Amino acid sequence: MDTKAFKRSLQQSENYHRKGFGHQDEVADQMQSEYQSLLIQEIRDSNYSITRGDVTIHLAKAFGFCWGVERAVAMAYETRTHFPSEKIWITNEIIHNPSVNQRLRDMRVEFISVDSGKKDFSVIGDGDVVILPAFGASVQEMQLLNDKGCTIVDTTCPWVSKVWNTVEKHKKREYTSIIHGKYNHEETVATSSFAGKYLIVLNIGQAEYVANYVLNGGDKNEFLAKFAKACSKGFDPDADLVSVGIANQTTMLKSETEDIGKLFEKTMMKKYSPDKLNDHFQSFNTICDATQERQDAMFDLVEEKLDLMLVIGGFNSSNTTHLQEIAEEEKIPSYHIDSVARILSANRIEHRELSGDLKITENWLPDGKIVVGVTSGASTPDIVVEDVIEKIFELKVLARV
Repeated sequence: MDTKAFKRSLQQSENYHRKGFGHQDEVADQMQSEYQSLLIQEIRDSNYSITRGDVTIHLAKAFGFCWGVERAVAMAYETRTHFPSEKIWITNEIIHNPSVNQRLRDMRVEFISVDSGKKDFSVIGDGDVVILPAFGASVQEMQLLNDKGCTIVDTTCPWVSKVWNTVEKHKKREYTSIIHGKYNHEETVATSSFAGKYLIVLNIGQAEYVANYVLNGGDKNEFLAKFAKACSKGFDPDADLVSVGIANQTTMLKSETEDIGKLFEKTMMKKYSPDKLNDHFQSFNTICDATQERQDAMFDLVEEKLDLMLVIGGFNSSNTTHLQEIAEEEKIPSYHIDSVARILSANRIEHRELSGDLKITENWLPDGKIVVGVTSGASTPDIVVEDVIEKIFELKVLARV
């Protein structure tokens, strides 16, 4: 399938919308009242720090809603405003934040159900309105919706689209796309659908395994078993790793994506010689600005003297998880929560570990004066951050009574 030609044809269709419906002002007021916070603005205006009683809060200098997320949510709101009575579906969570997704459900936006890992598109009627989320959708999903004559509202983040363009360039030159990401993440599923041959590596460890195979060969069956769910159909590591291009899931850790790119650049130079590098390796910068800014701000924040760190964001949010990784690497007591409801009391907090498991930690909030670092993922509204900060203030006041 010529994915580039299909996408161009789809974008020219009268049923395809990517720029909203002219209700921007109305929607902006609605989102401001639902998601923005006077307290968070006050902290921003006070050099990202505030003290009440025994508690000092240091906010990361880049956190929360990014432009792409805000744009996607606003377009979803506009869609309901423009189609007040029509049936509206969304192919996945609009973003990885439970409160925002629940708000869309309250607005009668239906989410496609998933059974045994497969989405049930049979519920969508011909001509229904369908929203594609910020992570994008696969070519196959878009083709199915187009064939049904659906009105398609595409909120895909432009940074994700940039990655799709990159793998299209790899495909044109018959390079295999090495995608740094999670093979089952919605964004990576969409990106791989635009690629020709592809291999998805989760981390530098997997990348080193692949690089070693390129240089020294290895057990082909072991390789294929290791990447069974993370490669294109018919993938052959002996034939398909001769020329490679680097791409990434935009929410991955920036430094690791860069390390993977450098690893494969060195591998191809060693295998084929530096003067032939361009015949065997391509790399374009596809790291999202917002992801990079939030990670850089987190690195700055963890250099301060903190008693504990709160990382706020959806438990399935990749960019939030990577912020948590930064805190844990610095050995700071750190808790990834998705809402204020996870703070059970001054003595107990429910949080997500990097393994994905939920854990309840006792005595998480120290006595006396404390300094708390706070950040949030790119899908987290300011109002959710405010709720968490106010809860900490409240618990420390109660502790003194």
